[in-house]
Amino acid sequence: MKSLVMEKKGELSLRDFPDIARAEEHLGPRDVRIRLHTVGICGSDVHYYVDGRLGPFVVTDPMILGHEASGTVIETGAEVTTLAVGDRVCMEPGIPDPNSRATRMGMYNVDPAVRFWATPPVHGILRPTCVHPEAFTFKLPETVSFAEAAMVEPLAVGVHAATKARIRPGDIAVVLGAGPIGLVTALAALAGGCARVYVTDIAPKKLEIAESLSPAITAVNVAQDDIARRVLADTDGWGCDIVFEATGSPRAAAGMFAPLAPGGCVVMIGGQAEPVAYDAGAAMVREARVENIFRYAHVFPRCVAMIASGAIDVKPLITRTFDFDDSVRAFEIAASAPAGDVKMQIELPQ
Repeated sequence: MKSLVMEKKGELSLRDFPDIARAEEHLGPRDVRIRLHTVGICGSDVHYYVDGRLGPFVVTDPMILGHEASGTVIETGAEVTTLAVGDRVCMEPGIPDPNSRATRMGMYNVDPAVRFWATPPVHGILRPTCVHPEAFTFKLPETVSFAEAAMVEPLAVGVHAATKARIRPGDIAVVLGAGPIGLVTALAALAGGCARVYVTDIAPKKLEIAESLSPAITAVNVAQDDIARRVLADTDGWGCDIVFEATGSPRAAAGMFAPLAPGGCVVMIGGQAEPVAYDAGAAMVREARVENIFRYAHVFPRCVAMIASGAIDVKPLITRTFDFDDSVRAFEIAASAPAGDVKMQIELPQ
């Protein structure tokens, strides 16, 4: 099974990976076998490739990358009832222990035993086929393309963040960071009821893409303008209702309370490679509520429905597509962080 394999830090190869083929030879009664079509390149994939680790997760053995995916069902287990051969699907990549305490409480995303694609030691899905549980595989409406379906996974992060923010109609939000997660969070915030969303970054092209998504999005280049000053000026000194921290940058996160109104909410999304400064005094005088998210839970069907209805359009975020045979080059380009790219995807041969 030809796969994109991270051999070690800084080294990728396209090669046969017989171990995964053997591991998925047999189909469980409630599993489906999927032929992969489109796989997105996530920032976590790039972190593993460049740094060999992401937070506490360290790659010690060769690992197949990729977890943002769509494809077609080619085989079903004996007890599968909601999917059939030929169905176009997207897949939620984290499989929890159904008997864990976290799962039974509805927080299956924080189950310590969750097996998440392309998180060591679990292999990802930049390969021809995979086996996945029916319960975490979602049929696509005809109006949703494979490329859009591969965006459901990152969109799920934004929708989970918007849900944790408890948005009220007419809220004003700030999203720190115009990367893929920042932009899907901005879209989710608008879909959730925000009247205006400010999106910050230092890359003019990313900010241009952000403003193109909706007239309700205001881009702010923080290399030239202070986001707190801008928001306070626009709100008669009151501030915004919600700040989404989606940079993963300790420097950016250090000022996350500055634009926030009294009683507002900060949602921590960006993965922090190192501890961030937390201004407890700034949080206290605002009586700020702080939420943290880890991936997502219970939102994939919502994301599919919003893309299908047109409530959220993720197509402008897909800025480059590569053939599977060009996967190594695709990751090399992604690692260089081109200013004009948001989401890069890889299409597998059909």
